Amino acid sequence: MTTLVRWDPFREMMQLQNAVDRLFESELASTLPLWRQSGAWALPLDVIETDDEFIVKASIPGINPDELDISLADNVLTIKGEIKAEEETEDVRYHLRERRFGMFQRSISLPVPVNADKVEATYENGVLTLHIPKAEEVKPKHISIKKVS
Repeated sequence: MTTLVRWDPFREMMQLQNAVDRLFESELASTLPLWRQSGAWALPLDVIETDDEFIVKASIPGINPDELDISLADNVLTIKGEIKAEEETEDVRYHLRERRFGMFQRSISLPVPVNADKVEATYENGVLTLHIPKAEEVKPKHISIKKVS
């Protein structure tokens, strides 16, 4: 008797991701660049563009915002930090451990000039939000039409 199973593309995508993860955890991991071997990980970002600014959001739970290093030079935004690992206890066994610890860094190039002096950063409920205003010369200008009598 044949069993009919509904196709789930998400399940297949997760199987592929798990296979790639196993590949990098194997002996081939020694060929990874030094930054990857040291435990550094790339910070996932959302980058939103409006007419006036870029809004960058990063989920970084469990970090003191004073320990973040945020810089903007030559239209390249860099966010660095470290999430400290929890104290290990010998009397426990992890069944699943997916939260990341260690150093992270992410740099992105912004596509148009920005005003670095007016960047605003907030950190609330584990989400870092940066408001990066565009330089005046690249903002859209509204041209009004004069009526001729």
